Amino acid sequence: MKQPLFTGSGVALVTPMHQDGSINYETLAKMLDDQIENGTDAIFVCCTTGEAPTLEDPEHLECIRFTVEHVAGRVPVIAGTGSNNTDHAIMMTKEAQEMGADAVLLVTPYYNKTSQRGLIQHFKAIAQSTTLPCIVYNVPSRTGVNIAPETALELSKIPNMVGIKEASGNISQVAKIARLCGDDLYIYSGNDDQIVPVLSLGGKGVVSVLANVAPKVAHDICQLWFDGKPQESMELQLKYLDLCNDLFMDVNPIPVKHALNELGYEAGSCRLPLCDMPQEKQEALRNTMKAAGLL
Repeated sequence: MKQPLFTGSGVALVTPMHQDGSINYETLAKMLDDQIENGTDAIFVCCTTGEAPTLEDPEHLECIRFTVEHVAGRVPVIAGTGSNNTDHAIMMTKEAQEMGADAVLLVTPYYNKTSQRGLIQHFKAIAQSTTLPCIVYNVPSRTGVNIAPETALELSKIPNMVGIKEASGNISQVAKIARLCGDDLYIYSGNDDQIVPVLSLGGKGVVSVLANVAPKVAHDICQLWFDGKPQESMELQLKYLDLCNDLFMDVNPIPVKHALNELGYEAGSCRLPLCDMPQEKQEALRNTMKAAGLL
């Protein structure tokens, strides 16, 4: 039986940027410390929420290196190294291992998409290039391809393929993956509004956007469940449901970066083609944050 890389809340961390678009490492250090101090169980760096598609390889890798060194073993650091180019994903995965990452997150190939057979070959090639634990990331709304439960079963047979971040939004699919794979492929919710449903199917936690602005909340939703308090876990999930939803009122990570700026972090804006939200959305998010007690 495989061991889960972590249980609880892993933050899908934003990449804070200066006005000129360069990475703001001073703010990144503060965010990392605040995350750990507020109970976050793992750090996911340079993933979708971290704007990996618009990071050049050298700064992507430097961001991983900085995060690993600053976290200094306090919690696991999982680096986003996936790509629609298998050779590029292998290169980035090897580099992440050299820099001391504890594991890698591998998104499904986007745009060229590939078949289910292609997915198996793609992920197998990457996993075989490293000794790091690997988590696959299923987010069909962004990539145009879904990891079928039967494909997840085949991936679970790869020795260092330990988990799946499930952001399909399809709870029936999550249930089937759980039934087919059991402890050979641990499931993490990729949707903050579905943490409790995924935990109820045996999930080990969440890879969370919410945790950027409410790390203790995301952690506590999971911890309450693991502590045998499902009612309290559910109540906390529902209390923050509006915030979970409004953090996706525009393309991620546009809203969560705005929310972090509202909280006093110098997270900056997103790189083009992502742009700031219109004023009415900014005001709506601010009101939701106030209602949630964040402002």
